[in-house]
Amino acid sequence: MLVVIKILMIDDHPLVREGVKRVLAKESDITIVAEVGGEAGITRSIEENDVDLVLLDISMPDKSGFEILKELQSTYAALPVLILTMHPEERFALRALRSGAAGYVTKQSNQEELIRAIRTVHSGKNYMSPMLADRTVVKIQSKSREPFHENLSDRELQILRMIASGKTVSEIARRLFLSINTVNTHRRRILQKMSMKTTVELIQYAGHNQIVEEKHPCPPTGWSFKTLKSLTTG
Repeated sequence: MLVVIKILMIDDHPLVREGVKRVLAKESDITIVAEVGGEAGITRSIEENDVDLVLLDISMPDKSGFEILKELQSTYAALPVLILTMHPEERFALRALRSGAAGYVTKQSNQEELIRAIRTVHSGKNYMSPMLADRTVVKIQSKSREPFHENLSDRELQILRMIASGKTVSEIARRLFLSINTVNTHRRRILQKMSMKTTVELIQYAGHNQIVEEKHPCPPTGWSFKTLKSLTTG
């Protein structure tokens, strides 16, 4: 009897969701049974569809993917989460795996790698690309200091990325449903943890380390917007 892997996809870009659905529709043992564009509806989707695996983007409009991952770990500890994101592995993969993700795939990966990762994670194993596995070994063996942003909490990292993308404190507070005072408190803690004194230093650091919050969706390599649009229109 064929075992079908039932997936919930959490990604705020409808075009990307539709493209991934069309790719996975070719696989007889994989199906996306539910999709959401943010935090709302996640619990209902999981419980109503008997989900086996979650595909989760890191950059989300309301809560960061790391926060959602943490909540999923708390409520559905046995439910594997595979990160599917535009961010290269060297930026967030280790943080995601430490936070409980069962695997990490970039949207620049080919379709075969995504399918392989889904099947690997569903089988109860963790998925790392060969490149990420090599980096992990080097990091374990190396005695070099971790990047400053690795010392930040998930919320602090989210706010750092938003500051670096040019958002004001008021905009951040409104988007994250926080008070301005709370955002300023986070900003002060970020500066302290990173041994910096000004917002300019934070922006320069984020730019240098390529952790600025992206403003546009990034389709997978070989899945151009033209290709994705053709998928969505049949």
